Amino acid sequence: MTNPSTRAGRKEWTAFVVLLLPLLLVSMDVSVLFFAVPAITEDLAASSTQQLWIFDSYAFALAGLLITMGSLGDRIGRRKLLLLGATAFGAASVAAAYAQNAEMLIAARFVLGIGGATLMPSTMGLVRNMFQDDAQRTKAVGIWSGAMAGGIALGSVLGGVMLQHFWWGSVFLINVPAMLLLLVFVPLLVPEFKDPRPGRFDFLSVPLSMGAVLPVIYGVKRMAADGFSVPLLLCVLAGLVVGAAFVLRQRRRRDAMISRELFRHRAFGAGVALNALAMFGMMGSTYFTTQYLQAVLGKGPLEAALWGTLPSLAVGVAGPVATVMGQKVNKALVIAAGFLIAAAGFAVLLGTGTDSLFLTLVACAVIACGIVTVMALVSDMALGSTPAEKAGSAASLVEAGQEFGGALGMAAFGSVGMAVYRHDITRDAPAGLPHGALEAARETLVGAVSTAAGLPGRTGGALAAAARDAFVHGMHVAAIGATAVLALGAAVAVAALRSGRDDAERLHEEPLVTAGH
Repeated sequence: MTNPSTRAGRKEWTAFVVLLLPLLLVSMDVSVLFFAVPAITEDLAASSTQQLWIFDSYAFALAGLLITMGSLGDRIGRRKLLLLGATAFGAASVAAAYAQNAEMLIAARFVLGIGGATLMPSTMGLVRNMFQDDAQRTKAVGIWSGAMAGGIALGSVLGGVMLQHFWWGSVFLINVPAMLLLLVFVPLLVPEFKDPRPGRFDFLSVPLSMGAVLPVIYGVKRMAADGFSVPLLLCVLAGLVVGAAFVLRQRRRRDAMISRELFRHRAFGAGVALNALAMFGMMGSTYFTTQYLQAVLGKGPLEAALWGTLPSLAVGVAGPVATVMGQKVNKALVIAAGFLIAAAGFAVLLGTGTDSLFLTLVACAVIACGIVTVMALVSDMALGSTPAEKAGSAASLVEAGQEFGGALGMAAFGSVGMAVYRHDITRDAPAGLPHGALEAARETLVGAVSTAAGLPGRTGGALAAAARDAFVHGMHVAAIGATAVLALGAAVAVAALRSGRDDAERLHEEPLVTAGH
């Protein structure tokens, strides 16, 4: 049992609330641009390629530097890295808001990604250090996971509301007050933690880790958007080769960026893998449901975003319930139940048609509850099974796994759904369509609906109906695959964690702090 003197008090919980600010902002920045792109494109005369990089520069910098920043935080101090990242994030937000051209906005988004890569492992690592009591840490990580999931939904809604009243740059200025609060309160409330014996920083591993992550993320994202191609496959394979070189280097170096200690206990490796699988399912559902609300049901962007936040309300209940259950029941069984709940949500999605708003929202809520249950408990198990001085590196690996899982989920489900969609629309499109109209309809559902609006009479209506039916069919086929994958995840969870007790119980070291704390 944990010594009562190590239990967190009011100061630690207040500090935890402050640490949720950067987490919310980083997750919100993933989706806050959804509604701003048309205004940005018009104001900055951005090309289609520049639009792509305005979105992706943030995600690529975030994913590519997570491992590096986790290791750096262990060495220089997680609080110090958090403050540096908050400063960079706030400054880049101002630069993005007042960008004069597309190139400046892309550069600002890249710096935002760098800042985000410092904030995420720092906050998660600090949670591991501040909450030494198992039950308290589990509760904190559950709230942390729910806040991250909710931030993505909140970002799109908040972005839409801001754009109704202000110019597009306002979606970035949301970050500034929160970062100022962070810079004021973190030094007052959050103690410093770092590894007292970190060894030399492995500079060569920085480009190797980026070279492993970025080509894979880029390749699978582009496959999801553009379909399979040999160059994209070669890009993914190149990333895997560099990743193998990175792993080999980590295994041979005493002062490796990723310590071998992290993998001495089954809970850590299993936690990273199961967390990635959970995000695989989450992003797969998001890919379809966001398009379903807008292109199938015909909701406007802001209305669709507001409907999309309703399932997030269930997440606020699922996280705390999961943590309570994890303390009373074998965690492996609760994690397996989370996977099965998410699988049931995808099964509900099979009952949807082209006018099933309520059923779709129910399915999304069930999926989200299951996924957050898994993410909360496996993240806690992964952190709890690692030495406190390696918390930053451990957190960065958990989050890097989420990035991989999300990208793979988008690519896998998107590819399956698009293949079914193109097959069906080619077969069921009304006869006599101009060749260009059919080609546009085959590209995307949005393209089909737009093309149908420009066609005369019943032809346009028939094309739109065929496109919507084809999209729903593709969503159903992908949902069948997701149900099977998540059911397999439940079996893997039980098998991988069959010891029945959290490996974290052997680790109750005292917090590691610098002089003055």
